[in-house]
Amino acid sequence: MKYKIFTLGCKVNEYESEVMANLLENQGYIKSDNPDICIVNTCTVTNTADSKSKKIIRRLRKEFPKAILIVAGCMIQNKKDNLDVPADIIIGNKHKTKIIDYINEFKNERIYAVEDMNNADFENMTLNNFDLTRAYIKIEDGCDNYCSYCIIPYVRGHVRSKGHEKVIEEAKTLIKNGHKEIVLTGIHTGHYHDGNYSFADLLKDLVKLDGLKRLRISSIEITELNNDVLDVIEKSDVLVNHMHIPLQSGSDEILKKMNRKYDKEYFIKKIAKIKEIKPDMNITTDIIVGFPSESDELFEESVETIKEIGFSKLHVFPYSDREGTMASKMSNKIPGNIKKERVRKLIKLSEALEINYMNRHVGKEVIFIPEVYENGYLIGHTGNYLLIKVKGEKALLNKEVKVKISKVDYPYLHGSIKNFVLNK
Repeated sequence: MKYKIFTLGCKVNEYESEVMANLLENQGYIKSDNPDICIVNTCTVTNTADSKSKKIIRRLRKEFPKAILIVAGCMIQNKKDNLDVPADIIIGNKHKTKIIDYINEFKNERIYAVEDMNNADFENMTLNNFDLTRAYIKIEDGCDNYCSYCIIPYVRGHVRSKGHEKVIEEAKTLIKNGHKEIVLTGIHTGHYHDGNYSFADLLKDLVKLDGLKRLRISSIEITELNNDVLDVIEKSDVLVNHMHIPLQSGSDEILKKMNRKYDKEYFIKKIAKIKEIKPDMNITTDIIVGFPSESDELFEESVETIKEIGFSKLHVFPYSDREGTMASKMSNKIPGNIKKERVRKLIKLSEALEINYMNRHVGKEVIFIPEVYENGYLIGHTGNYLLIKVKGEKALLNKEVKVKISKVDYPYLHGSIKNFVLNK
């Protein structure tokens, strides 16, 4: 049997699609562009995401009429009471790990497996990352923040976490199989807890594991960077010098309407504390522009806040109504042409911030792990997520390589390999 998976949306969706692919391949299924089984892992973060998901589903039904069509994920969970998809197997945000059971059970009658997520427990997933440099562990699911623009708490359920002993054992297995770096991921990763065992406790235990060179947090809210977490950041060189911390807006008025849990002063002071303990920390962020009632003055306030904080890169998103959220009912919506211009301005600012951060490393020696070998060049990332491209040998893939940086060639930093490699 042959399969193909189409994934929309976030890193967690990508992770869960990889888990489903692993389960299929462990049973002898083969990835193919001429599949017997099509899987669409949907996103519902915006109305546009819904439209894209439905378009792919309709195209696959037409292109592969005899294939088993499986549709899963957030759009299904959100539209569970009003579904209009030509699918054979329908799975919400629970039971993705049962995909083999559902395929075996399917006998030309639709299977519907969508549950209420309000009381869902954590669905344990493990991913065979053994052919990758960077390995992922999903430690958490769900969100309790209820930002006014976001539908995710309604389709992912409340915060729930993987048992810490399982996380640690999974990490040990990945390290044993040659991984240098582990990324902790989830919907609201920093809200991880296992009873009284906190996110900081998990970080402390993971950074002590023999053989782990890098530990990375996929994303974390500023309010979750408490003193215990900052203590681990300060004392450990295993926890990388890169953090993605969503700001969303640099205007207090807009932050309040977004129902974010901080103001800009809190954010600025916390970032200053991080840079005090780790001066080379690469801090990236998410920004939403054109939120309802964001005037030109409030947008400019946000721009000034971004500059004051000194991010290294911005991920910029135009606000989009999501039916069912508080923000979708707000007045003073911003016209599309204004949102587009604001996005353009922030993308230009982001590139300038990124190049400025990259230039700080010219002339310095850094260690990176090559992930790709292409036309005689090794390409990979440093711990603080700088993208390095240097001439080198394929044998150095997945090794720790020391490089002296000579120039910026955006988006790459170029340099020359020093005459030794760590941990051959």
